[in-house]
Amino acid sequence: MTAPRKRLILILGDQLDEDASALSDFDSTHDTIWMAEVREESTHITSSKQRSTVFLSAMRHFAALLQTRGWPVMYRHLDAPDNSGTLAGELTKAIAQVKPEQLLMTAPGDWRVLKSLRAVAQQHDVPLEIRDDTHFFSTVREFADHAKGRKQLRLEYFYRALRQKTGILMDGKQPVGGEWNFDASNRGSFGKQGPGLLPARTRFEPDAITREVMATVEIELANHPGSITTFGWPVTRAQALQALESFITHRLPSFGLYQDAMWEGEVWLYHSHLSCALNLKLLNPREVVQAATDALAKGHAPIEAVEGFVRQILGWREYVRGIYWTRMPEYLDQNAMQASAPLPGFYWTGETDMACLRDAIQQTLTHGYAHHIQRLMVTGLYALLLGVTPQEVHAWYLGVYVDAVEWVELPNTLGMSQFADGGLMASKPYIASGKYIDRMSNHCQGCRFNPAQSTGENACPFTTLYWNYLDQHADVLARNPRMLMQLKNLNRLTDAERAAISAQAQLHRQSVHA
Repeated sequence: MTAPRKRLILILGDQLDEDASALSDFDSTHDTIWMAEVREESTHITSSKQRSTVFLSAMRHFAALLQTRGWPVMYRHLDAPDNSGTLAGELTKAIAQVKPEQLLMTAPGDWRVLKSLRAVAQQHDVPLEIRDDTHFFSTVREFADHAKGRKQLRLEYFYRALRQKTGILMDGKQPVGGEWNFDASNRGSFGKQGPGLLPARTRFEPDAITREVMATVEIELANHPGSITTFGWPVTRAQALQALESFITHRLPSFGLYQDAMWEGEVWLYHSHLSCALNLKLLNPREVVQAATDALAKGHAPIEAVEGFVRQILGWREYVRGIYWTRMPEYLDQNAMQASAPLPGFYWTGETDMACLRDAIQQTLTHGYAHHIQRLMVTGLYALLLGVTPQEVHAWYLGVYVDAVEWVELPNTLGMSQFADGGLMASKPYIASGKYIDRMSNHCQGCRFNPAQSTGENACPFTTLYWNYLDQHADVLARNPRMLMQLKNLNRLTDAERAAISAQAQLHRQSVHA
């Protein structure tokens, strides 16, 4: 009988799952777990203090959990005097110390990290086994098979295929409720009366481990953006399960109707705030979806809310992962609209007269969080209309949000938000004037800009840039059937009106980049 091999099990900061494939046959007599905090993971993009804190705290809690089992864990702290600052450097040291016969890991969520760790394994001539990430409903191979031969990739068809495969929200071969998609019912706004009394945020007071991390972040990453005074994210599985239960009980019933709505100063609204715990693997998407479908079965939440929530997890999350891993590394360089402007400095401060942007950015810097419409139709929309280089937008999103791991953030930013992939992922650019923001929020009421005006002193920059974007890219957009109505509206403008909008847009760009 062959003796067990001496293995070094690599666990990354977004793989904090006791059921991870890399741990499925862990042998504490021969195997050692390796985890490392390194500066590179907070500096290859500028990671906010909230984001760095949630990753480091969750990692330390997970390592402590594994150690209670008596499992050997090699753990490197960020502020260790001899920390090399890179995963490659720390893994090299671990190989020299442990002298493993094999490296083993669950597939990572970042192409850069995969490339780096593979290179270390090859350099030291140690075999590296990479196992499928069983956290997900589907594999990358299944997505690749789905994509094969298709002229266009669309979420809806992949989502339906996964519904049929898993039986989730299915009644035999038909979708529960008679429709595959209830998106049309999930676009409500709060109206003039506002959202009323909202459920309190499920916040977790930092414990000793988290407070230690916060102190380290304040020293080691002192110049990084954001604040951690409000930190309260779940950093253990027990906390993540509590957050899930709270969402299902208090927010899910109204999630569908109000998932696109915004309101000044209201951070949490009816969203789940579970994406961070999911992306760290503190929660399994199967148990999250099951909790939502159980709520439907009990009559606690309507089909519109449950289907809309399930689509984000079973549909969108799986879809963007497939896009990422079948299109990297070339996907990172996409820039179909040839955008080249720098990211405005106020994205790091929130200091702008545009009320919607100010609210979304200040909230992001304070909490490391903004919901999907704030990301897509406020901060993302403005960057798209302004013509910001998509890679700069990507670096900002990856750095500021606590739930940002590249496999999910990059396609959402480059594909969905910035249309930099030319329509591979989304069927059209998600562009709108300031009137959309006025309809979905109360931001415009307290803003000095008028969303109905595209020129003049009070013109809303969103509205000005919207018409200018259509005008600048009309030839490209005309090839997209879903853009024809918007172009038809553009063509109603006179040459003089277009010239005035162009001049207004130029003045705005000069003021932003002054």
